[in-house]
Parts: sequence; C-alpha cells; structure tokens
Amino acid sequence: MSKTLEDTPPATPGPPTGGPTADPGRTGPWSTGWVRATVLVVVLVAGMVVTSSITSALDSPVAALLAGPLLAVLMLWLYRFLVGRVERRPVPELAPRGAARRLLTGLAGGLFLATATIGVLALLGRYQVTGWGSVSGALTVVGMMCAVAVAEEVVFRGAVLRLLEQRWGTWLALGGSGALFGLVHLVNPSASLWGATAVAVEAGLMLGAAYVATRSLWLPIGLHLGWNVTIVAVFGTVTSGAEAQGALVTAGTSGPTWLTGGDFGPEASVVAVLLCSAVTAVLLVLAHRRGHLVGRRS
Repeated sequence: MSKTLEDTPPATPGPPTGGPTADPGRTGPWSTGWVRATVLVVVLVAGMVVTSSITSALDSPVAALLAGPLLAVLMLWLYRFLVGRVERRPVPELAPRGAARRLLTGLAGGLFLATATIGVLALLGRYQVTGWGSVSGALTVVGMMCAVAVAEEVVFRGAVLRLLEQRWGTWLALGGSGALFGLVHLVNPSASLWGATAVAVEAGLMLGAAYVATRSLWLPIGLHLGWNVTIVAVFGTVTSGAEAQGALVTAGTSGPTWLTGGDFGPEASVVAVLLCSAVTAVLLVLAHRRGHLVGRRS
C-alpha cells in the first residue's frame, strides 16, 4: 500500500497567509479569525445541503449521470473559490498532480472494503440475493453518489477536519470530525446511536486518515464513492438507513443488528467497523512516516 499511496514529503509550513509551500494542515482562516473559518464552513454546508436535496430528486440514470458529476464539480469549485477568497492561499489538497492515481486508488479501496464486508456476511449466511435489479437503477445511484461523496468530503475533511487540526492537532481533529460525521447520520432513516458510532469510527476516522496520510482530498473522495456505489448499486443493500434506489440485484440481510447493521445497513456492521479500522491504522502509520501528523498549537 505504501507504494500505491506514494506521496511527496509534506511541504514546509509557510506563513499564516499561505503561499506556494503552505501546508493546508497548519494554515487557514484560523490564522486570521474564527469568523472567516465559520463563513467557510457554513457556506460549504449550505452547498452540501443543496446538493443532497437535488440528488434525492433524481430518478433516472440520464439525469443522475449528468447532474451528479456536475454537482460534484460545482462543490469542488466552491471549495477552491472559498479557500482562495477566505484563506487566501493555494489549494494543494485538490492539486491535479496525482489526482487520478489517488482517486482510482480510493475507488478500488472502497470497492474492496464493501465487497469484503458483504462477502463475510454472505459466508455467515447473513446476506441473501433475492432477485435481479436493473442497470438503469444502478447507474442512477452512481450519478447520485458522485455528488454525495464530493460534497461530504469537502465539508468534513476539507473544512472541518483541517480547521480543527490547525488549532488542536491531528488526533483531536480526527476524533472531533469523525464524531461529527457520525452525528449527522442520526437524521437518516432508521438511524441509531450504534449506527452513528459505527459511521464515526469506520468512515469518519478512515476518511480522515486518508486525508492526513496524503494531504489530499482525492483519496478520501475515492474511498467514499467506491464504498457507496458498491454497497448500494452493486449489492443492493441499505446505506446509512436509506433504501437503495436502484441496484444490479435485490438483496437483504438477516441476523443480529451488531453483525449485519440491521435497518441501518452494513455500515453499522461490526465487520465493516473492523475492516475499516484496520485500513485506518495503516493510513495513520503512513501519515506518521511521512511527517504529516501535527500537534496542538500552543
């Protein structure tokens, strides 16, 4: 994995106003006031809410495959624009160099983790395919998830984690952003405290670690998208309590909630928590070796 995720050494932190060598983990709006940080987060959250509202209304593959990627591009543009205006620095976390490699690595990783989770449940007799779905339904989900993955990553990893890290260091930032990511899933259908906790640990920490290890948003975006598409569009299961709107197959799980995730979906399965936690540990080791972990500011 170290070769796959090979990265350049972290840039030397620049002055508070940023610059070509500014480290996004140590510079930003906190250096010029909490108001700017608040503006950055609020506007991005508003963009995420609008994106979610639009994607939830998409009901055809053509509309989803057109609108989903377009919304994703708009969210990336909004992030770049806000960082440039509010933080007044370049945006190395969205640098085009290495973007395709990191994005594809993330997609493959998300696909593998979702497949491994479903595979374990199937071997235990807890996942059953009940019929065929539709290609058009699966494609609709793919389009929707493009927008969802990008919107959530620029908010929770690009803004929340990074801003917390500037003040409190990497470890507290990972814990805080992961917990917040889990809490927002409590508003989803069939939400539960265990489901939110599982999402905070397996997704919040893993995606945060992916950002810290690479200092790039492309890897967490790929992981997020790969997991969502595979778990929903391929295997036809529930994700975060939301019923699949389309998949290649119709399927279901049965058994204790701690094992299958119950109505919240395999994301609340202890299998997913353990698999993703293992990946989180690997990513944090890589982050440490690359000198990407930062301490709390005095």
